Amino acid sequence: MNLPPHLPEPAVAPAINEGLQREFASLRDALSSEIVGQSVLVERLLIALLADGHLLVEGAPGLAKTTAIRALASRIDASFARIQFTPDLLPADLTGTDIWRSQEGRFEFQPGPVFHPILLADEINRAPAKVQSALLEAMGERQVTVGRNTYPLPSIFLVMATQNPIEQEGTFPLPEAQLDRFLMHVRIGYPDAGAEAEILRLARERALRELAPTTPPHEKLSLQKIEQARRAVLELHMAPQLERYLIELVLASRDASGYDPVLARRIAWGASPRGSIALERCARARAWLCGRDYVTPDDVRAVAPDVLRHRVLPSYEAAAEGWDGDRLVAALIDRVPLP
Repeated sequence: MNLPPHLPEPAVAPAINEGLQREFASLRDALSSEIVGQSVLVERLLIALLADGHLLVEGAPGLAKTTAIRALASRIDASFARIQFTPDLLPADLTGTDIWRSQEGRFEFQPGPVFHPILLADEINRAPAKVQSALLEAMGERQVTVGRNTYPLPSIFLVMATQNPIEQEGTFPLPEAQLDRFLMHVRIGYPDAGAEAEILRLARERALRELAPTTPPHEKLSLQKIEQARRAVLELHMAPQLERYLIELVLASRDASGYDPVLARRIAWGASPRGSIALERCARARAWLCGRDYVTPDDVRAVAPDVLRHRVLPSYEAAAEGWDGDRLVAALIDRVPLP
């Protein structure tokens, strides 16, 4: 992943920027009203869209993971595809394949579902490594090679992969190096009692709407506006002191001896420069979604757990003591002083 370009002069006029922020705020509100009890997932989806990255979402079945990405896709002027990962899936089932046209005497490429701008990779850990690698390569390089030909993927390309934390029998865990391809690793839990009651009400209303003869379509966000919003996010002001804090947080994940020697021995591997880029992009996107034109330390600290939990690995001794990425990142945030 390349560093974002330095953009000294704003390319989006303030009026357009404010209008874009209002549109994304309306989109967030619409998704939150439909996906009750999962406000974090909704925000992380929009951050991934603005930061041009991909999400790995981990949660028990029935927590609206599929519903959330479908709802987002229905409000964007882009096609959507869902792939159910299974042990017998082949790489060509994702990328597509060349088909022989005997009447014309030539091969014709038939694109796979990976060419859709919005893609749900459901239960990605149920497919073997070669299938996971095919998807992760497409995510990283934004292109697919079949035979001697290379085909570019859409400029707007968002993958949300899901993992089920239960029923690990017969699964193929993603290697740590491949996990780094994901912008964020989001963990979601069950809603509270109030949200559960709201879910029941929405489920009844949705069932009634499906019985209605017509349903008014959603107003869709154009791909051009998404590109404009991404540029506006990159142009957000980040103070040099805050940028230094962000870098110190990532550097501490590699060597925390200057802050806590005991914590340093508990970390086997820290975040790569890709983690620094992801943390900066996500902090900018969160600030922009909040309607601000500058980034605050709270933006960095709010997204740091999801950005770093799959990039900071505990040592064997720390893992035996119950330490995981979440606990290590929380300790780093606690020890690295704010600017």
